[in-house]
Amino acid sequence: MLVTAGGSRHVEGLGPKPVQWGCRVDGIGAIAIAAVRNTNAVQARLTRLAQDPRKEAQPPAPAPPPAQASLPAASMIAPAPMIHAASPSFELDLDDRRTPAPPQAPPAAPKEATRPRNFAITLDDPADPTLLAAAASAAHFATGALDDILLTARSEGASDLHLVAGRPPLFRIGGKLVPRGPVVEPQALERMLTPRLPERLRDQLALDGSCDFALDDRRIGRSRVNVTRQRTGLKASFRLVSREIPTLAELGLPDAIALATRHHQGLIVLTGPTGHGKTTTLAALVDIINSETSHHIITVEDPIEYVHPRKKAMMSQREVGSHTRTFPSALKASLREDPDVIVVGELRDTETVRMALSASETGHLVLGTMNTPSAAKTIDRLIDLFPPGDQQQVRVTLAGGLRLVVSQRLLPRKDGPGMIAAVEMLPGSVPLWNLIRESKTWQIPSLQQRGKGFGIVRLDDSLAELVRAGRASLEDALLVAEAPDKLEEALVGKKGGA
Repeated sequence: MLVTAGGSRHVEGLGPKPVQWGCRVDGIGAIAIAAVRNTNAVQARLTRLAQDPRKEAQPPAPAPPPAQASLPAASMIAPAPMIHAASPSFELDLDDRRTPAPPQAPPAAPKEATRPRNFAITLDDPADPTLLAAAASAAHFATGALDDILLTARSEGASDLHLVAGRPPLFRIGGKLVPRGPVVEPQALERMLTPRLPERLRDQLALDGSCDFALDDRRIGRSRVNVTRQRTGLKASFRLVSREIPTLAELGLPDAIALATRHHQGLIVLTGPTGHGKTTTLAALVDIINSETSHHIITVEDPIEYVHPRKKAMMSQREVGSHTRTFPSALKASLREDPDVIVVGELRDTETVRMALSASETGHLVLGTMNTPSAAKTIDRLIDLFPPGDQQQVRVTLAGGLRLVVSQRLLPRKDGPGMIAAVEMLPGSVPLWNLIRESKTWQIPSLQQRGKGFGIVRLDDSLAELVRAGRASLEDALLVAEAPDKLEEALVGKKGGA
C-alpha cells in the first residue's frame, strides 16, 4: 500500500524515526503519510488534507442542514493498523469522515449499476509546504506527547516518570507516585515509545521483554529509560538525570566522603536500595577527581547517565551495549588503556567483581555501586559472590584494598521540597581489615558502635542528626532506620528532657 502511495523510495529506508511524504488520491484528495518500522512491522498514519480539487464535477446537491456540516478537512483519522511483511494483501483504509448526505428521492428511472471507482494515486511535490506541515504533524502525533510529559515532570521536580498502558502518567515527587493527566492508551504508548527505542534493542525487547537505554535531548534533558512489556502493554520508567553534576554539599553529604578519592588504588563502594541516589553520589565523586586531578578516568555504565564534561582529567565513558559487550569485557580492556581510575556502574555479578578487585590490587582506584542495604552486608555480598574455594583470597584482597563503603537512604525533606540523604560511612581501617581477613564480618556492627575515631558513621546516627536539625521527620527516619525502636527512644527521650 505504501509503495503504491508513492513511497517506494521511502519504504526501504524505514526505521525507528518517522518518514513523511505526500500523495494525491483521485476522489479523496491530498494525503500526508507518516510511517515507522518496528522490527518486522510497519506502522503508518495517513492524514487527508483536503478534498481533491480535480475531482469530477458533480451536480449540485441540496445544502445539508447545519447539524450535518462536514468535519474540518485536515482532521486526523484513526491510527492505521499494523502492517506485517507476511500479510498477503491489505487495502488503503481512509475514512472520509463526512456526515452522510440526507436520503434523496428515488430516481424516476432505474440507472445502471455503479461501477467500483478506481482511485488513481499520483505523487505530489514532496516540498509542498502544506503536505510537509501535515506530515510533520502526523509524525508528532505518532510519537505522542512524550516530550511534553517529560518537560512537565521536570518542571514539577519529579525524579522519575512512569508510563503504563491503561494508566495516567505517574510522577515520583518527594518519594511518592503522583498521577498527572489522562489515561495513556496502549496504542498511544506504543506510538510514543517506538520511535525512541534504539534499533539495537528491538530484538532484545521482543525476546527478553525489557531493555535499558539513555534518552538525551537538548530540550527535554537526559533520562535513563527502562521499557518493559507487561499484561496491559508497554511500560516505561524514566529516571530524570540533571545535566549539571551536583556537588557533595548540594547533596547534603559529608565532605569526608571526598577524602577517599585521594587514594591511588583500592576499592570504593556506594550502596543502598534502588532509587536512593547511588549513581548521583558516584557522579559527584567522579566530578571531584575530574576537577582536581590529571588522571585518566574510565567509566563503564549501563547506560551512561551523567555525562562528564572535559575538565582537568581525561574522561573515557563507555556504555554496555553501545561501546562494549559486557562489564567484564570492558574492565578487561580498560586495564590495557593506562587508566588511573575505573568506575563501574554496577558490581552486579561474580566476573565483574573479580575484575574490579583485580584492578584495585594492581594500582588503580576502582569505584562502583551495589544494591545492598548496609555497609556490613555489602562486604558479605562481595565475598559470597565467589565459590567457597575463592572466598579467602577475596577476603585478603578486601583486607588490604577496601577504602570506603557508603550506604545511603533518601528521605523527603521536612524543610522544603525534594529529598535529603542519610548516610552510613565505613572507611577502611586496620580493625575493619582484621575482621574481614579473619572471617568475622558479623562483628562489624560492634566496630561501628565504638569506632567513631576511625571516621565511622552509623546510619541511625545520621538519621538522628537530620531529625534534630528539622531537615527530616521522625516518621520518615523510622521507616529506614536499622534499629527504629532505639532511634525513637533516643530522639523522644532527647525531646522529653529538653
